[in-house]
Amino acid sequence: MEEFNASISYDKRMWRADIMGSKAYVAAIHKVGLVTEKEKSAIIAGLDQVAEEWEAGKFVLKAGDEDIHTANERRLKEIVGAPAGKLHTGRSRNDQVATDMRLWLRDEVQVLEGHLRSLIAVFVNRAIMEIDVLLPGYTHLQRAQPIRWSHWLLSYAWMLKRDMQRLHELKQRLNILPLGSGALAGNPFNVDRNFLAQELGFDGVSGNSLDAISDRDFVVEILMWASLNATHLSRLAEDLIIYSTKEFAFISLSDAYSTGSSLMPQKKNADSLELIRGKSGRIFGRCAGFMMSLKGLPSTYNKDLQEDKEAMFDACDSLGRLLQVTTGTLSTLTVHAEVCKQALSPDMLATDLAYYLVRKGIPFREAHGLSGQCVAFAEEKKCALNELTVQDLQTISGSFSDDVMKVWDYEYSVEQYQSAGGTSRASVQKQIEQLNAWLNTL
Repeated sequence: MEEFNASISYDKRMWRADIMGSKAYVAAIHKVGLVTEKEKSAIIAGLDQVAEEWEAGKFVLKAGDEDIHTANERRLKEIVGAPAGKLHTGRSRNDQVATDMRLWLRDEVQVLEGHLRSLIAVFVNRAIMEIDVLLPGYTHLQRAQPIRWSHWLLSYAWMLKRDMQRLHELKQRLNILPLGSGALAGNPFNVDRNFLAQELGFDGVSGNSLDAISDRDFVVEILMWASLNATHLSRLAEDLIIYSTKEFAFISLSDAYSTGSSLMPQKKNADSLELIRGKSGRIFGRCAGFMMSLKGLPSTYNKDLQEDKEAMFDACDSLGRLLQVTTGTLSTLTVHAEVCKQALSPDMLATDLAYYLVRKGIPFREAHGLSGQCVAFAEEKKCALNELTVQDLQTISGSFSDDVMKVWDYEYSVEQYQSAGGTSRASVQKQIEQLNAWLNTL
């Protein structure tokens, strides 16, 4: 039962947060006269020694160290003696663990933000360098219209920008202090919770002690956030896996981010991308699993909440690796501009043919139908759409004239989309400017 009940094997990684919270708490109980100045100094010095042992990898866990809180307090008592027993006055492991988790996650969010920012910067920098590369855009995995490779890159940068914005919003709700809520009823010694919040860098204190000790919304939020971010990374991986196949050959992965086959010498597998796609499911599972643990709990603290830390740690660890590997894979891949260009085909300009007629004053629905007739005519003649002569086109509509030939230029096609968010050079450059300006504010 002791082994089943213990969480020290994984919550020991919160040692720094636990010591940080304890140092603030001893200062708070000193303010209300529960420890003397000498006792406070001894406890803080003892906690500093405990921290040094953890930092140096010399902290020795012993039987009975159920969790990081009991381990640190046990070691503190060995160092300073009786004053260590005063540290827990008015404090419960219920408000202690809730505080430690928020402190730990607050630091981890900073790490994730750094990884995410680096990845977004790669998208933007590649978009600058490769703005002239054209390739097919797809819907339903069918060739649709010509686009810029940079436009495709930036589509993911915008997704990740939203992820960053959501992470910033999450931080605001995360940074609320539960310490001082006790086991469930509050603190009976008039501890200054606002002082504690200031000491620990929190924006405010929790409003209700019953809610504070059981609130794991912040864990659910980071799990949900990680799941959505992983979804975006998985979608990117799927696109790149397709683009890296022999059938597409739009890109080649660096050898550092791909592997060979154990049987087939010619194979170069996109293992980095497949693992990004696959490990996303691990994060989704953590989110769903923890929400199942929460959904039937009665109010205040229940031991079921011990499931929170492994879910939080694993999701953050997994996503951190995903972000770093995605950054490495994307920054080192090679895009084959000529292959991308060769994949463009005249049938992708059927919509442009309709737009040509619209500019001649024909309503779009009618123009769309006439363009469809041109496609059918080309199929009937067994020729490409751009091989139809002006005379051929005029048999379908008298609005066609010699200037229709400019429609068959792929560069002309993408340059039509000048509106904000479009795939023209000017629109893509504007997106780059917007994203760079935003990155510079982070």
